[in-house]
Amino acid sequence: MESKNLSQVQRYFRAIEESAPDETMRGFFAPDVVQEEFPNRLAPNGARRDLAMLLEAGRRGRDVVVRQRYEILHVIEDGDQIALEVQWSGVFKIPIGSVAPGHVMRARFAVFITMLDGRILSQRNYDCFEAF
Repeated sequence: MESKNLSQVQRYFRAIEESAPDETMRGFFAPDVVQEEFPNRLAPNGARRDLAMLLEAGRRGRDVVVRQRYEILHVIEDGDQIALEVQWSGVFKIPIGSVAPGHVMRARFAVFITMLDGRILSQRNYDCFEAF
């Protein structure tokens, strides 16, 4: 049986796929959310984002992504802690390295989420992109 927290995380990924507006995305996060993206090819220095910065990153993403898909491959859940392995694919409006606009880019993510009262309190992303 699926937990309420996992169901909420699945809705969160679907909202990103659907390019949901800020008002919708804000509802997934605790007001004092912190998201950490560890260094990867797209963010070589990594990033640490609060709610305002997360919403801004979402807006930037909506401007350059044609479509994207998040497929949850594995889940380990312990109370309010959720660890996920996610297969991501995205099509961009702009070139990214050797990936031309309109072509698919892929990655595997390890995502660790802490929930608080049904909302994301913290999220840590370890993103591993295929060569581009």
